[in-house]
Amino acid sequence: MSRQSTTKADIRKIRKKRARLKRKMKCRFTPDGSIPRPVYVDYKDVKTLRQLVDREGRISPRRRTGTSALYQRAVRQAILRARFIGLLPYVADE
Repeated sequence: MSRQSTTKADIRKIRKKRARLKRKMKCRFTPDGSIPRPVYVDYKDVKTLRQLVDREGRISPRRRTGTSALYQRAVRQAILRARFIGLLPYVADE
């Protein structure tokens, strides 16, 4: 058995493959998988909304948080309401 030396390109391919094999994310609002009606995210729950906003104040995408499409729309609405009222900042504090 001859061992081949790994090149930088091979290492990059291995890292890409590992990144794709990460565990499947689930929507935090539907733990059992069923979607309760009506779909609503509380705009006063600032703790949860802060987890769905990045450092700069932008809303994190679905592929990053694992939120379902229905709930992502509700999260967006809740964040906009919280910003309007003043519970969340529009931009980062620097």
